[in-house]
Amino acid sequence: MAALVYRCVECNEEASELHRDYSHGIIKITICKSCQKPVDKYIEYDPVIILIDAILCKVQAYRHIILNTKINIHWKLCIFCLLCEAYLRWSQLQDSQQTVDPTDIIRYAKEWDFYQMFGLASLELAGFLSGAFFFLWLTKDDFIQKKSNRNTLLIALLLSGYGKLLVIPAVIWEHDYSPLYINLIKFFVLASNAQAVRVVLNSSRRFALSVIFVGWIVEQFTACIFQQLKLSTSAYVTNT
Repeated sequence: MAALVYRCVECNEEASELHRDYSHGIIKITICKSCQKPVDKYIEYDPVIILIDAILCKVQAYRHIILNTKINIHWKLCIFCLLCEAYLRWSQLQDSQQTVDPTDIIRYAKEWDFYQMFGLASLELAGFLSGAFFFLWLTKDDFIQKKSNRNTLLIALLLSGYGKLLVIPAVIWEHDYSPLYINLIKFFVLASNAQAVRVVLNSSRRFALSVIFVGWIVEQFTACIFQQLKLSTSAYVTNT
């Protein structure tokens, strides 16, 4: 069985352990041999503080979450984020078409447009991930060929999309939001994605932004194709 390899949250140097457990419950945090700082200071921190540092996009917090912990909620978080995004788009579509009683939960559940928006959000996410991985396949083929690296990057990108949960206040406030608020959420998610790529690849900020930019372009292209197909289908149904 291969030994676990951790990373120093300060300098990204490899470490075999985060702490050493001595007898009588005495625990000593491992010191990095490279920077002479604790390998992972966050193992002593409260989860709330870790979350705050992650929201502030601190690279140390991202290294702790992505490289030094085993989080298996990335798919659940992804589905929940897609549901939030789909509901927001669906509510905008409903507001532009008609006024619906917000207490009519049964009618909401039967709306086909909601599932359509969920499918669109899923396709856009797939396009974003495909664009990012394709760009890395062109530029860092040696990295992307390893399955463990691909899995780590996928988990990092899915986890870093947690900013989409910020649409929940828009739902709670009965759709009292503005385009500026939505655009700020999108910008935060992209910035978080870039920080995740930077941590996994240990690359420069410029290269990480390039990866995210290519992914975003493919995502927008996917959305445009979907809209064109939708318009073509609607025109065909109308003519027939």
